[in-house]
Amino acid sequence: MSESVRLASERLDRWIEQEHFKGWDPYDALNSPLLKRLTFGNRRIGQAWVQLFKHSPINLRPLLGVPKDYNPKGMGLFLASYWRKYLLIGQAQYLERVCFFADWLRAHASPGYHGACWGYNFDWPNRGFFAPARMPTIVNTAFNGLAFIDLIALPVPQGLKRWAGDALRIARSACEFIIRDLHIMRPAEDELCFSYTPLDTRYVHNANVLGAWLLAEVAARTSEPDLAQAALAAARYTARRQRPDNAWPYGEGAQDGWIDSFHTGYVLVALKRIGMVLNTSEFENAIRRGYEFWQANFFERDGTPKYYVERIFPVDIHSAAQAILTFLAFSSVDLSARDRAYQTARWVVHHMQSPAGYFHFQIHRWYRIRIPYIRWAQAWMQRALVELEWRGAQ
Repeated sequence: MSESVRLASERLDRWIEQEHFKGWDPYDALNSPLLKRLTFGNRRIGQAWVQLFKHSPINLRPLLGVPKDYNPKGMGLFLASYWRKYLLIGQAQYLERVCFFADWLRAHASPGYHGACWGYNFDWPNRGFFAPARMPTIVNTAFNGLAFIDLIALPVPQGLKRWAGDALRIARSACEFIIRDLHIMRPAEDELCFSYTPLDTRYVHNANVLGAWLLAEVAARTSEPDLAQAALAAARYTARRQRPDNAWPYGEGAQDGWIDSFHTGYVLVALKRIGMVLNTSEFENAIRRGYEFWQANFFERDGTPKYYVERIFPVDIHSAAQAILTFLAFSSVDLSARDRAYQTARWVVHHMQSPAGYFHFQIHRWYRIRIPYIRWAQAWMQRALVELEWRGAQ
């Protein structure tokens, strides 16, 4: 790990810990009691408030009473990051934090479903549906379930003995939410696609294969053929809907045809991992073509990570973080991938890290959004920088 990136990682860790892992989110506008009343129960009005807050370079949240808070997805990312920090360094303080995040996630799973599941800590009106706070999503549940899988991937230290069985139990429980509480579309006998939440029938590719990734990881450990078959069927649905130019749209709905960097990265990493853990080469051609499209279209020559294929702006911190993680996931098959991960890391540290240690949200052509979002920016960049260090130590 280069010295500049290592120091950047340390600055970020200090900032996150000074904030006690709490913060704002790009989509949390309706945590303002005033704005929530001013939606008048209308999803479109709520969506407008959320988008205003998201795109404003001025942080309106302190003025309108939006509190800093724990974000369930952010807590799962912190769990994965601090577990790796503990394995790398062995300090007891990291193990204590791992236990804190695991305990918090177990205590704050959304109630009323067949298995462990997590949503967001805010009402989320989006272009497809309205998800009230704590409404579980397949994406949050998958990432958090995968973080628990991490806890059983290596020998368990003494301080985590109580989690040895619990971690797999929670991850397996999350599979129950995916297969029993979500809507499932079956366009062919050997395909399926999971919905984003129990409320909607929006079929989104990254969400579908992230859920499948968790099913596959659990199936590999519990030897349950039904979970493995569901994971393969979901992966098959997404792999077969790769476009002729080798890209994947965000989803199959009329409003979901756009292509962006970090969701494409999710699809690639999830499909690759599903193939590995379930010992199949079925998706290798789609993965290879998708990876070639992704690396050729989402970066400038100097390593600038692009959000969309057709334009540079906005440069988004999440695109940068997922780019690092995607390159690292493909470093076993692409000899240049690790160097490109470092190039992206150096670029983002130089252009998007505040002197205080946190990372900015977005760079637009004429302005910059410096708001320090805890989940979208800090948790994801910490996860990416820790992975750089983790891969370098192996």
